[in-house]
Amino acid sequence: MPGTNPVPNTAAPHQDHMTIAGIGAVTGYGWGRDALWEGLLSGKPAARLHPGYGPERDRHGWVARVPDGGDPELGPSRYVRAVQESVREAVADATARGWRPGRTVGLLHAIVLGNVYEWRDFYVEDDGHRRARDYLRLLPSTPISNLMGEFGFHGPAMNVTAACSSANAGLITAQLWLAQGFADDVVVVATDLSGTPDMVEHFEALGAAVTDVEPLVACRPFQEGSRGFSWGEASTAFVVTREADRPYAAVLGGAMTNDGYHVISVDPSHEQIFECVRRALASADVRPEEVAYLNSHGSGTQQCDDAETALLADLFDNRPLVCATKPLTGHCQAASAGVEVAAVAMGYERGLVVSAPVVAPAHARLADGVVPGGAGITVKTALGMGGNNSALVLGPVG
Repeated sequence: MPGTNPVPNTAAPHQDHMTIAGIGAVTGYGWGRDALWEGLLSGKPAARLHPGYGPERDRHGWVARVPDGGDPELGPSRYVRAVQESVREAVADATARGWRPGRTVGLLHAIVLGNVYEWRDFYVEDDGHRRARDYLRLLPSTPISNLMGEFGFHGPAMNVTAACSSANAGLITAQLWLAQGFADDVVVVATDLSGTPDMVEHFEALGAAVTDVEPLVACRPFQEGSRGFSWGEASTAFVVTREADRPYAAVLGGAMTNDGYHVISVDPSHEQIFECVRRALASADVRPEEVAYLNSHGSGTQQCDDAETALLADLFDNRPLVCATKPLTGHCQAASAGVEVAAVAMGYERGLVVSAPVVAPAHARLADGVVPGGAGITVKTALGMGGNNSALVLGPVG
């Protein structure tokens, strides 16, 4: 059976690195990190059928949209509410775990297209005319400004974008800020609510996204019969710091590279993907044989499966257990790695490793659903369009 072989457990608890002290999440499963965790444990996809998809907008599509919810005082936008509420939850969580903000708290927002639903309405429904305050909701600087003002933070604040690697890129940038003394603590939030029929249509035309069948039929990373990924939406937030009483996990290192090859296709040599992971391991002072888990990009596309299968075999000698959760959460684009880092971090605390259930002949190292573990080192890969490769090295804390 997939995922039944033992994995190395050579990691000692790490207490002298950047740690994840608080987590907030808004996903297709609902509002809050508990909804995400319970959804992952259920083994059932978050996607639901929504009308208006397909080239003619005449069929239903399976999409893991963020449901309505959040603080109504924040206005009508699900995007604005999701950003604000995920950060509020992460800050409250970190505070309950003993975090006290340092003198300089920075903020990084990992995004790709921003407030997609409202931008569409601005052009299609409003003909480009809105009151100034309603227009300002669309600007990528507004969520950052609102968050800095609400919490009284005054450190550096900016957006980060690296396609599907954006959340990883945000956490790696936060690590650099802490190392260089730019900030004492950093809030990293990754948001992508872009599951509109207009957006999804083009990814389906590219052969990447699939909405006409259920996610476990469409998206089967490291398994036979995968057609691509189902679409997801999310906003995930993290408080990262060196000062917390009860953090979830340590961020030991990370790296980014770019293929410099094609706007959508992965370089078939996989050279820069391998280089990215090697650099991440070197920055963490971790050897390949010490890695217990590969939390994969796992999009279910052939080119990503090929790349990560080669990585697993050639760099890791097929030792780590492979995890893939996009069949459950959907591919949340800029926020996808954020959802997956949250799952790893919560899994460390609970002694569990989460992955989608195996539904077809699979790679021997693919985890089949939820399995005990989570005490070893995890490499979290993300492979973004435009050749944006990233890898984080995560470990347990004492």
